Amino acid sequence: GYGYIIPEELRQAIRNAFYNIRFPVRFVNCLLQGKFRKSGYEFGRFFINTTAGCLGLLNPAANYPHLQPSKEDLGQTFAVWGFDNGAYVTLPFLGPSSLRDALGRLGDTFLDPIWWVPVDIWTSVAIRAGEAVNETSLRIGEYEALKEAALDPYVMIRNAYVQNRNKLIAE
Repeated sequence: GYGYIIPEELRQAIRNAFYNIRFPVRFVNCLLQGKFRKSGYEFGRFFINTTAGCLGLLNPAANYPHLQPSKEDLGQTFAVWGFDNGAYVTLPFLGPSSLRDALGRLGDTFLDPIWWVPVDIWTSVAIRAGEAVNETSLRIGEYEALKEAALDPYVMIRNAYVQNRNKLIAE
């Protein structure tokens, strides 16, 4: 219903704003991984989208190929530092992860400005739930298509998750 009521352009603007707000998480993790050039690009992207992009609602930095978005997080930082994946887990409401990435997600929460802005925990949970609904509305049907194409959906999702994380770590 959300995707039907809210126009796609507005949902994309909401996604852009959340991405822009989480700049500190990506920036700090680029620095911790020794990716100094990438941290500079991340800062440039944040600066352009915050100023020319109406506080991140728009994405004018997309016009600069070297400023393409990065998805650096503490789980990747732990991997660069030599920590192994650990067991694969599926976290309720959060989806697939590994023990290393779950621990990283917890650490990233403390760098996330959304965690520090709200007055109480329920406001933070409501903001995160709204973000999850918005993100799902932009990717609806992907999961169902993958599930239908797989012989064993659990194994397919686990393998896709691990391969994707390994690719992100190698970047």
